[in-house]
Amino acid sequence: MNPSPTLKQKLTLVSHLLCPYVQRAAIVLAEKGIAFERIDIDLANKPDWFLKISPLGKTPVLLVDGQAIFESAVICEYLEETTTSPLHPRNAITRAQHRGWMEFGSTVLNAIAGFYAAPDDKQLAAKSAEIAAKFQQVEDALTTTAKGPYFAGQQFSMVDAVFGPIFRYFDVLETIDDFGFFAHTPKVRAWRAALAQRPSVCKAVRADYPELLRDFLLARQSALSRRMVDAVHIAQV
Repeated sequence: MNPSPTLKQKLTLVSHLLCPYVQRAAIVLAEKGIAFERIDIDLANKPDWFLKISPLGKTPVLLVDGQAIFESAVICEYLEETTTSPLHPRNAITRAQHRGWMEFGSTVLNAIAGFYAAPDDKQLAAKSAEIAAKFQQVEDALTTTAKGPYFAGQQFSMVDAVFGPIFRYFDVLETIDDFGFFAHTPKVRAWRAALAQRPSVCKAVRADYPELLRDFLLARQSALSRRMVDAVHIAQV
């Protein structure tokens, strides 16, 4: 299939307001200049029509003229294959390495989920250390492969689309406490700062995302939730 400048079909991104996987798809669509409609659903109360198009019951789903594509990695690859403005490198080995780092990004998201769900301070500390260790691995990769500001240098890539939503979590988490996630990773900090300024990354969520995320975290009734409540009480004293 020869890529076209933009997809001519009607595209609808079925979304959840906080889902980082939705964000990566939205970023790719924006980077490629593709117009799309966005429909948000409540994953705690999934509509029947959604379950019919999402076999795994997860967001995102991309509807292309009504035909469903599910799973964010698959959506991103479909967009890469059918449009111009490539976000993957041309070199086959480098492209495969980028796909590997995209998968690594998913393991970071899993660690973040474990962090905010940790039931006690001991497990919270363990998950915090796990996240810091993962960012140290990214730091090592950036030291050998990138000149900045993005993962592969000047060119924004799919890896950047994956990590933009990851870094967004920490804008809120760092208001709760200093967990030292990036204490020893200056290159990761610089990459995070560059992505925070990228229009496609900024516009992948609504303006009220921080408040929505804080509400979500408080509702977990986890060690992090209790720390958030304690911080509020201290601030009120």
